[in-house]
Amino acid sequence: MTVLLATDATYRLLPFRFMRLDESDRGLLLTAETGEYLFLSEAQLDQLVNRRLPRHTPLYKDLLARHFIYEIDGHDPLPEMAAQYRSRKSFLFGGPALHLFVVTLRCNHTCQYCQVSRAPLGGSGHDLSAEHARHAVDRLFESPSPVLTVEFQGGEPLLAFDRVRQIVEAVQARNSEERRSIRFVISSTLHHLDEQVLDFAQEHDIHFSTSLDGPAFLHDANRPTPERDAHARTLDGIRRVRERLGHEAVSALTTLAARSLEYPEAIIDEYVEQQFDSISLRPLSPYGFAHSSRQRLDYPMARYVAFYKQALAYLITLNGQGIRLSEGYASLLLTHILTPFASGYVDLRSPAGAGIGALVYNYDGGVYPSDEARMLLEMGEAGLRLGSVEQPLETLLRSPVMGLLLSAGIAEGLPGCADCAFVPYCGADPIEHYARQSDPVGHRAFSAFCQKNMALLQHLFRLLRDGDDLTQRVLLSWLARRRLADLPVPGYRG
Repeated sequence: MTVLLATDATYRLLPFRFMRLDESDRGLLLTAETGEYLFLSEAQLDQLVNRRLPRHTPLYKDLLARHFIYEIDGHDPLPEMAAQYRSRKSFLFGGPALHLFVVTLRCNHTCQYCQVSRAPLGGSGHDLSAEHARHAVDRLFESPSPVLTVEFQGGEPLLAFDRVRQIVEAVQARNSEERRSIRFVISSTLHHLDEQVLDFAQEHDIHFSTSLDGPAFLHDANRPTPERDAHARTLDGIRRVRERLGHEAVSALTTLAARSLEYPEAIIDEYVEQQFDSISLRPLSPYGFAHSSRQRLDYPMARYVAFYKQALAYLITLNGQGIRLSEGYASLLLTHILTPFASGYVDLRSPAGAGIGALVYNYDGGVYPSDEARMLLEMGEAGLRLGSVEQPLETLLRSPVMGLLLSAGIAEGLPGCADCAFVPYCGADPIEHYARQSDPVGHRAFSAFCQKNMALLQHLFRLLRDGDDLTQRVLLSWLARRRLADLPVPGYRG
């Protein structure tokens, strides 16, 4: 039988990157600019780049369909690629959509890893003023984004509930003319809930986000209160919100201190027991008190990655048993891998999402490009302040700080990222590198951000390549946000 070989006259290479995942038969990962990917052997890659691939084979057709190659006299792939790339970068056209209002620094917790310099309950000078709140609402509506999220943070924002009320009512009054889609979220310990707060939240469709670090022995150690009942009071707050506002009106996040990494199953079991359908396994942040307590609380990224893999395996097992519980960060990465759409997650954007996708209005009237940039202020670093809430949004986004962040915020142009096969799915996060390395570009070889994302992406790609049917279906169910039993297809294979 004669095998027809492609030659220089039949196909050309389109831009792609590649990396070795392992030494297996399909151990090379190829990724295209559009985010498409394929697994190849070393011999197949050699055939590809030397334009000697057999035509009319499944691999050749896959490479053609996924925009790794094109035929000179065939279909023009550029319009399709441009449409996919535009979808992947669509966040650039909307303006800041996430607006965080830091209404107070006061808090009754003394969390070991606290990311801000908290103020005492009775402290003064740590609350957002009514005037600054009015200006911040003006800045909110200067964003062209048709969809806006207004999130209240602290400290404990319920300690400044009058200011929360003022902002919500002002936003809704203004929106009667603006007609935007607006979502309100209060990030709270839930320890200061009362009927007044719940009535107002019910009237204005406000959701809550809280911290739940696992079972009581972990949560109470990480998030101590004078009464030593943080876990019990948080669960009581979750129950009260659900009873009044519905089960989906409250979500939870976990922050992993060093001791937490010893208990992946116990942390996940707590979320199952509390009937959450998502868990976000976040490593420790370099900001705030977590920075000053690093020797006691921090851990090597390799240890977090080992924890994460163990936790992910346990989650897949539980989902296979009919328990619906997804992992938040894996779901975001899968969105980037398996769809042409942006997840909206600011830290995984390129160009960087700080400022472009999010703004923070601090209690002192300062405006910052992200919550992390605001936290650096509490560590004595004020260099990432965009300006004041009294300045127009256009002026804030033209600040020298934004120029600095954007110059270091395009991953496709950064050393160590430009040639990385994962760059279509990752971000630049210059503020993370500024915090850890005092440089918004940073040295990628020593970047905790890169170590984390590369390890997790490698693990997910291996699962997509080698995982059994259960693993494939579970990951797809997280992407589709559906129960495993409701999936209409048997799974996904790259």
